[in-house]
Amino acid sequence: MTFAHIKGTGSALPQRILDNAGLERIVDTTDEWITRRTGIKERRIAMMDNNESTTELGSLAARRALEMADIAPEEIDTIITATVSADRIFPSAACMIQRELGAENAAAYDVSAGCSGFVYALEMANNSIKAGVAKTVLVVGAERLSSLVNWQDRGTCVLLGDGAGAVVIRADETEGGILSTHIKSDGRLWDLLYSESGNQPPPESLKGLATTPFHLRMEGNRLFKQAVPSMANIAELALQKNGMTRDDIHLVIPHQANIRILQAVAEKLKISMEKFFTNLDRYGNTSSASIPIAMDEAFRIGRMKAGDHVLLVSFGAGLTWGATLLRWSIPPS
Repeated sequence: MTFAHIKGTGSALPQRILDNAGLERIVDTTDEWITRRTGIKERRIAMMDNNESTTELGSLAARRALEMADIAPEEIDTIITATVSADRIFPSAACMIQRELGAENAAAYDVSAGCSGFVYALEMANNSIKAGVAKTVLVVGAERLSSLVNWQDRGTCVLLGDGAGAVVIRADETEGGILSTHIKSDGRLWDLLYSESGNQPPPESLKGLATTPFHLRMEGNRLFKQAVPSMANIAELALQKNGMTRDDIHLVIPHQANIRILQAVAEKLKISMEKFFTNLDRYGNTSSASIPIAMDEAFRIGRMKAGDHVLLVSFGAGLTWGATLLRWSIPPS
């Protein structure tokens, strides 16, 4: 059998930090309110004059993942980019990243599944490798959500940040790597989180921010009630499919949505929050980029070692949700 192993991880974040005190000068909110309700203290904001487009952030994260994996861009068979904030409606962000990397032998395409996009992309990469269609797949999660923010809506503008993460996945006959992937959706609930036409100009303090003619709308309370059971149930499914229990899991890397959601999921799964890796206090919700950014950071600081079982779980617009169970393959550097 062929298994899909993660061989390298990488991430990239904009230079500009917007902390809660900065938001207090933009919208009617406070650091205490944001921290208590979300767990977020600051987020990164991409600026046009820093060359921090979705393509640039995604390409930088990809280069770092390729460097760790010691794989040349020409070896990539497929590039899958999860994003809802590509620089253009078309061509895809994946094709633009392909150009930046010089990955001339790859096929490239995007996945739009909201905050679940990275897990959806892992499903496609895993299936492609197991089917023998590809040997080396680059999966990127890249977002510039600040371009979709209505900076007058305190319920959403405090949540979102920009960034990118990437993994290199390679076929290997050694058992392990991606053990299983599971994805779900329910389009009947699309109106809990969606984009709507029209937007307000960014505040003067964020001059140089990229903008789009759309803004994000969210029904926060209803979304919370859907997110918690959906994430917990699909995580349980991943464990059951692999004959494992919660005690077999070394680390949970969830989509970094909101600390209250993560605490509720941990409680429902009966897994200690100590096993949940979180960095949303520093980066906020970066949608499809959040899991690969967290994965890269967790590995580089020693939270994962070869042989560890790692559970990824996500929830996002669509509504979509998913889980991936990994046996970590990369030894410490």
